[in-house]
Amino acid sequence: MIWAVLAVVVGLIALVWSADRFVDGAAATAKHLGMPTLLIGMVIIGFGTSAPEMVVSALAASQGNPGLALGNAFGSNITNIALILGLTAILAPISVHSRILKAELPVLMLATLLVGVLIYDLDISRLDAWIMLVVFFGIMGWSIWRGMRQPKDALADDIAHELDEDLMPLGKALLWLSIGLVILIASSRLLVWGAVDIASALGVSDLIIGLTIVAIGTSLPELASSIIAVRKNEHDLAIGNVIGSNLFNTLAVVGIAGAIHPLSIGAEVLYRDWAVMTGLTVSLFVLGYGVLGRGRINRIEGTILLTGYVVYAGYLFSTLANVI
Repeated sequence: MIWAVLAVVVGLIALVWSADRFVDGAAATAKHLGMPTLLIGMVIIGFGTSAPEMVVSALAASQGNPGLALGNAFGSNITNIALILGLTAILAPISVHSRILKAELPVLMLATLLVGVLIYDLDISRLDAWIMLVVFFGIMGWSIWRGMRQPKDALADDIAHELDEDLMPLGKALLWLSIGLVILIASSRLLVWGAVDIASALGVSDLIIGLTIVAIGTSLPELASSIIAVRKNEHDLAIGNVIGSNLFNTLAVVGIAGAIHPLSIGAEVLYRDWAVMTGLTVSLFVLGYGVLGRGRINRIEGTILLTGYVVYAGYLFSTLANVI
């Protein structure tokens, strides 16, 4: 199992590094090609930060490991809200000003509820998967249309500041885009192999490995980008990373995995993992949308989110500890 652990560690490091290079290269390339700033943030960066989850889950599903695929998607969503936003808000309270993000928060909540309805029978058929993908592309189309009608937005300002701060030449952008994509795929294959081997050696489900080790690892790009964004006072970019990533994970990542290989899931996925993910999504809506009148996640609320993650992850890791 030593080689499997080493594969996971090396795979995660390479995955995070390559995802960062891929996003930087893709965003710079899109900027050089004249894509509007807001679309770069909503489409390119949103896709890029979810690329690790997407590739890992697709490979896991194609190799007959549905638990790892689903655990990675749901676990990443839980990690993004509770760990990443919780930790980021503790470092610096997060304010939401973007009208587009406030419009997408209820959309994320509805997408989460839709997935709950589709997995209620403890099965994700290809029909279920295609429903998720169609809804995802519909949401992306609506978001792009809405974003183009409101080009002057706080999120667009944050993204423009990031791109203009260090815009690389087109040739270098294309090089990093290509290198990032190749290493992203290779490191994902290494990570999936190691994760499945560890699960088999410990006698636990690959779902638990996906919800913990793999989910945390594939969410590291969002953690880094959110902390950096808040330190630069780009609050909408920080929370936009999480909303965009969770939309991709909920509909596209699960949808792609289910389209490749229908997934049969355990009842605990619905009653434990999806329920936790839904509760956190509702809390994000309440805090970020301004239901309490602020549209802000302060340090106390960040601490509550982080504590919730520690309790949830502690329970999952106790499952691992019980079999070691």
